[in-house]
Amino acid sequence: MSPEREHASIVLIVDDIPENLSLLHDALDETGYTVLVATHGEAALLRARKSLPDVILLDALMPGMDGFEVARRLKADPATQSIPIVFMTGLTETEHVVAAFAAGGADYVTKPIRPAEVLARIAAHVQNARQIKQARSALDAFGQATVAIRASDGKLVWQTPLSRKLLKDYFSITQDEAPQRLLDWIADAERAHRTGREPSALLIAEGRRRLLASFHDQTGDQEWLVVLREENDASAILSLITAFRLTQREAEVLYWVTQGKTSKDIGDIVSSSPRTVNKHLEHVFEKLGVETRTAAANLALSKMRGS
Repeated sequence: MSPEREHASIVLIVDDIPENLSLLHDALDETGYTVLVATHGEAALLRARKSLPDVILLDALMPGMDGFEVARRLKADPATQSIPIVFMTGLTETEHVVAAFAAGGADYVTKPIRPAEVLARIAAHVQNARQIKQARSALDAFGQATVAIRASDGKLVWQTPLSRKLLKDYFSITQDEAPQRLLDWIADAERAHRTGREPSALLIAEGRRRLLASFHDQTGDQEWLVVLREENDASAILSLITAFRLTQREAEVLYWVTQGKTSKDIGDIVSSSPRTVNKHLEHVFEKLGVETRTAAANLALSKMRGS
């Protein structure tokens, strides 16, 4: 079915040969796509950033900046890195095919161009790209801190605005590289996932703030999907109230037990006597089904960390 004009997907064609541009433009336009063209690498980068096409058809060999360099720059830019790139090349040598994928290409077609083949490949990539875009837009709209990390080299494939802020706050990282501590934890979580064990969450404490990272899954594209969540004292206490049906004061006492505080310390924090704190602890033990402070703390910590 042809795309509706008012909701047409955008395809950017990048080629320095007018005949190729004309052939592809006419075939795509007749099918209902909105078609943009660029005849050299610099124009392709500007047009891609401005229009954010659904798919880019990119000639591999062009004068000046070739298609491989264009692709690398597009993939290095957070605004354009998720756009699928289909390379067009008359070269079928293995080294050029490898170079196309290494530069970030999702697919390739060989010249001379066969419009029917190009249309079929474009349709598949447009559908996949649109589904991904909708999912990411939903995550952004709901303020989710989610990040996708490529398994092969640890690069950040995409991240929501909130996750970008949290990674910047808690780690010293470059724009597209995941922090090593996060990568090590993901590898451990992935091994646990493969062997049927429940992956543990990652907890990073910084003063009164904490960052929790939970392993969601590994996608078919060999990307790890990780959900980040920031917690402070108040949100942690609220989570204990919800998880164990505690009163506000019981949750406060249990929370400070997880932080290694004594009954006297807790009494000073919540303005109660140690005896009253211990009485609250008795109620906590009963509700959690445990008998010791250590057992209560471990159960509470596992809940707060999402284990």
